[in-house]
Amino acid sequence: MTPEGKNSSQASLSTLDRALVWCLAWGPEQIPQYPLDDLKAAILALENNKPDDVPADLQRFVDQVTALSQLPYPKTQSDLQALLDNPSPSSLWTAKIGLVYGGATKIKTYVFEGSKLPEVRGASALLDRINLVDLPVFFGKKVKIKNYEQVSLTIQEWLKNRSEKLAEALIPDLIIYSTGGNILAFCPPAFVDELADAIEARYGEETLTANSCAVGERFRLLELRLGCLQGQVQGNKAQWWQENLETLHPETQKTHGLVASYFRHHDQPFSDDFQSRKSFNELVTKLAIAFNQRRSGGSGLSSSPHRLSRRYPPMLETHPYLLRDEYDRRSAIARPEATNTVDNKTKISEVLARKRVVGAITKRQDGQGELPAWFKCLQSQRPIGEDPWQPLALFFESWVQRFERSFKDTDTGPGLCSQEKDRYHQGHLVTDVTDATDITEARSLREIGNVTDPGQGFVAYIYADGNNIGGYIQGLKTPQDYQRFSKDISEATEQAVYLALAKHLQVREIQGLSPDEDNRNGSWIHPFEIVTIGGDDVFLVVPADQALAIAQSIGEEFEKILIERNPNYQVKGSVAEQDSLKKTQQKSHHYNPLNAPPSNCHLSMSIGVLITGDHTPIYYAQNLVEQLLKSAKQRAKVLKKEYHYYGGTIDFMVLKSVTMISSKISSFRKQALEIDQPASSQNPKAKNHSLKLYGGPYTLHEIGGLLKTLAALKQSEFPKSQLYQIRSFLAQGKRTAMLNYRYFRTRLKAEKGNLLKTNFEGPWCEADSNSGNLAPWMSSQNKKGNTVYTTILRDLVDLLPFCSYPAVQSDPSDSTPLTTPEINP
Repeated sequence: MTPEGKNSSQASLSTLDRALVWCLAWGPEQIPQYPLDDLKAAILALENNKPDDVPADLQRFVDQVTALSQLPYPKTQSDLQALLDNPSPSSLWTAKIGLVYGGATKIKTYVFEGSKLPEVRGASALLDRINLVDLPVFFGKKVKIKNYEQVSLTIQEWLKNRSEKLAEALIPDLIIYSTGGNILAFCPPAFVDELADAIEARYGEETLTANSCAVGERFRLLELRLGCLQGQVQGNKAQWWQENLETLHPETQKTHGLVASYFRHHDQPFSDDFQSRKSFNELVTKLAIAFNQRRSGGSGLSSSPHRLSRRYPPMLETHPYLLRDEYDRRSAIARPEATNTVDNKTKISEVLARKRVVGAITKRQDGQGELPAWFKCLQSQRPIGEDPWQPLALFFESWVQRFERSFKDTDTGPGLCSQEKDRYHQGHLVTDVTDATDITEARSLREIGNVTDPGQGFVAYIYADGNNIGGYIQGLKTPQDYQRFSKDISEATEQAVYLALAKHLQVREIQGLSPDEDNRNGSWIHPFEIVTIGGDDVFLVVPADQALAIAQSIGEEFEKILIERNPNYQVKGSVAEQDSLKKTQQKSHHYNPLNAPPSNCHLSMSIGVLITGDHTPIYYAQNLVEQLLKSAKQRAKVLKKEYHYYGGTIDFMVLKSVTMISSKISSFRKQALEIDQPASSQNPKAKNHSLKLYGGPYTLHEIGGLLKTLAALKQSEFPKSQLYQIRSFLAQGKRTAMLNYRYFRTRLKAEKGNLLKTNFEGPWCEADSNSGNLAPWMSSQNKKGNTVYTTILRDLVDLLPFCSYPAVQSDPSDSTPLTTPEINP
């Protein structure tokens, strides 16, 4: 070994560098080219930062990985060719590494197949268990669950039955990430197809009907640094950094639009764009495309043409004369005796039984450490010799259990402080979280909606998703970047949810339920349901009275935590650039824009919130809240493009009747809540304008202002009959609505009226050309240049029954005339 190689080997290697050493040392075949004990000894030595203890035969692989990280990035095709012709790093071109990407697909179809909370809860928990426990255990990674040894033996035994060689070839260091319902991992090149098949099989055997997909490919070691190189280095024809830069000259860029669209993604030098694309990022993109092809029924990308196709989805046939389960899709296998979770009229299929038993266990309804009686009965009825399916959820924490642990666990970030713990448990006399054994998890939507007025009988669905995640990923260049980014996003999302729930909710005592609700009156519960937290996706069910406040806190805490974890997520710039950016961003807010905090995080969250009755079918509510999320994300894209606003957005709707929306929300709003007002023929100076009778989607700053305005409206004791009358006049025109609002507004007591002036008319409805206001309207310009008059009054009236926010202060010294003339902006 050369002195240079010896010095390079002394440097400590990261987790993923050790993974590369493992794959290289294993070799191209399924049987390792060196004794397995030597391979494990080498990884252990590197993990303990003792490279001198690496067996001599394996030292060259450490040198190869070190040389890869120190390799200069070539600027021209000639530099690339010279690099490949150099005998020193030739092994970087010949050695290959396996890369596998997979996970669950069509998750919503599986999770929200049923209309009841127990099945939804169980389906989500089962998928979470596979992704967060089963797949990492494939690689021998330790996870935080009870009786890890027993669970890992069961899962490893399953994997060995499929391929004992595969089980030996996997180590924890190979995992790049396993969050958000997907896994990305290295593996020895000979096991690419077997590992992809095992991932798909695990989802299929555990859930029976949940869709999953996995793809893999063998890449040259050099490609992990320089991106896909197949066919580009033959005959000296490949275009590299400098050659592509010349094609992007302004005079020739129009004829090379494909080059521009492939590399140009950021406002930065072309060299940075090129290195971002021609890096490990390109390999992941290739696998992602193949993943979508295979998921859609195509053959996708496979290292072996002999791999079985996935184009036929799982199906369970039913005979027309046989009983079907509650979903009316699959043959029922039993009708269990009545228990506290299954009544004697329920027809159970195998799929439904698995969802329901996992849901019951994770909610601790049937005791700890044992299976429900009805499920044991089903197991005993199986044919002799058939091994019964075991739900490993007995050892898996539910999301609420993890929330409880966050009060004292700081391993994954800042735990919730004692003040937040005391506030959350206010009213329930406990001295420590571990003493709150009588606080259970909500068993139904009716229990979550069982609150004192306001909001009795109503719940809210919160669906959140990250903004600009895909764009930010395009700038990641190395496997380490992917691993770090995935960890940051998943932990920031989880912590943001826990902080928001602890800040705005408290444990509640169930009161007033009918006797047929398992006699739960007097029980203390955690008043929320975390359906799933996966990567940057969040789906919650919370009480209606705190829904918007929780959503706002999730968005704000997500950005705050990310910046605290890594300053690189923050938008950079000089002081002058930051001031200019802040002024530009202020134009994106209708509410008190001068006081709006800057949005200085590249990543944020868009959130949909649906407030509806606790009897609304879950699959119907999920469809509507997903539409609200898409509306919020579209608004975020527009604000980022026009005003460089990087922050989150929220869109919400109050659904007081299940039949209120019979079509898409966008169509309903377009037809019922958006009105074009042509110019009057009697006023030749008038211009065309339109009325928008709802305010959403809102920015996070606007949601805070909306909640403050809502509290002021309730405190003003504005008669409900007059509010409803003003709302009915909104559709009759701008001036008619203004006249009615001002008339009823002046009839309030001075102190009450000043509340609305301070918290509604001033911050929301200021005129552009004078010091007056347009209450209840606020004005803006559309793409055609016409004025759009928007009002939040309808949203305020819808939210008023759910207002439980603290009182606001009025300004008794405010003597501004109530009838300030309105001037067209």
